[in-house]
Amino acid sequence: MERDESPRLRPAFPDPVLGTQRSFRVLLEAMAHPGRVVPYRSGLDVPPPLCDTSGAACLTLLDFETPLWTDLAPETEAVAWLRFHCGCPFVGAEGSARFALVTRPGEFDDPGRFDVGDDESPERSATLIVQTRRLESGRGVSLEGPGIQGRTRLEVSDLTEAFWLWRRKQREDFPLGVDLIFCTDGAVAALPRSTRVEV
Repeated sequence: MERDESPRLRPAFPDPVLGTQRSFRVLLEAMAHPGRVVPYRSGLDVPPPLCDTSGAACLTLLDFETPLWTDLAPETEAVAWLRFHCGCPFVGAEGSARFALVTRPGEFDDPGRFDVGDDESPERSATLIVQTRRLESGRGVSLEGPGIQGRTRLEVSDLTEAFWLWRRKQREDFPLGVDLIFCTDGAVAALPRSTRVEV
C-alpha cells in the first residue's frame, strides 16, 4: 500500500454550525457599531500569515458563489486551506471579486479597483477583509454615521494615509462603495460604506 505523502490541512471549526454562527454574530456586531473593537477568539489553528479572526471571517462569509481576490501567494498553505474549507473560487482581477482578503495592508493603497456596485444593485459590491497587527479604539481616524453616537475613533495599524483618503472620498458615492472588515488576533472591527471618515 502506498503511503499518503500529501500535506495535512489544518482543521476548520470543530463544529461548523456553531462556529460560523458565533463568528457571524461577532461580525454583525462590528458592522452594526462601526469603529467598535469587538473581542473575539475563534479558537482556530490557521496557517500563516492568516490570523484567527480573518480565518474565521473567511469560513463564515465565503462559499462557492463568492469569488475571492487575495494578496496571498498562490502556492501557500493558507490558500490551500481557504480553497478546501471555503470552496471559494480565486480571481486575479479585483473587479471580479465579491470578497477580498488583504494580509499586507501597508502595500494596499489603491482599493478603487474593487466593485462598488451600481445604482440598481449597490449590495453587489465587494467586502474587503483586511488583516492588521493592531486595532485600537479612541484614537486614529474620526468616524461618524449610523451606529455611532456622535463620533468615535479607530486606529488600524499598517494602513497608509492614501488608503484613508480614498475611503473618505468613497463616502461621496454612497450607497455605492465597499464594506471593510478589519481583523487582528483576538478582535475585529468594521467600517460599512455608510460611515463617514475624517483623517
